[in-house]
Amino acid sequence: MGGLTRFTTIDFPGRLAAVVFCQGCPWRCTYCHNPGLLPARSAAGLHWEDVLRFLSGRRGLLDGVVFSGGEPTTQAALPDALRAVREMGFAVGLHTAGMHPRRLASALPWLDWVGLDIKGPSHAYARITGRVHSGAAPFESLKLLMAAGVAYEIRCTWHPDLLSIEDIDTLCVELRRLGAQPPVLQHCRPPAGTGGLRTLNKEDTRNVTDRVRAHFGVCHSR
Repeated sequence: MGGLTRFTTIDFPGRLAAVVFCQGCPWRCTYCHNPGLLPARSAAGLHWEDVLRFLSGRRGLLDGVVFSGGEPTTQAALPDALRAVREMGFAVGLHTAGMHPRRLASALPWLDWVGLDIKGPSHAYARITGRVHSGAAPFESLKLLMAAGVAYEIRCTWHPDLLSIEDIDTLCVELRRLGAQPPVLQHCRPPAGTGGLRTLNKEDTRNVTDRVRAHFGVCHSR
């Protein structure tokens, strides 16, 4: 495991939760805020047994546990970990970019909520993730998620150097065609040294949110 946040009120809607960070992600998104979790292995990793020991002592104090990353679905043991946490009495959440639809499908029976990162319309993915042909899998994951009836939230981090207004329009069309709920636009806060992305004003994101409202009728930015 890549790390543990022992208490959060913002990572699992409506829950007092802990966050388990999974090590490893094959994508290299320009605005990644957890670059230390990108390599498949880390010397500073946390043992799963230690996580279980911590959670055992938080029964009755925490409502849920969120698995984040990195990208949790890169871990073959994810379904077993989700099941173990559910059997301890916690609600279980997942943050994922949806890059492994089949692995997400195996995790869905143990999930109460998913925060799905949709980075843009399918044609724009390579410029954000640094990986060609990365745009199809997240939308397949969204279809699986909707079919399973698991509560979810779509997040999209917007920056004008990565997504144009026309890209936002295309994304909204793609999501509406699938019958998905509107995306939550996240204000991009580029970490230091991320390829020269300029820092945005929150007003910039609000203006794009207005564009999304034109497609869906409502959208919340943050």
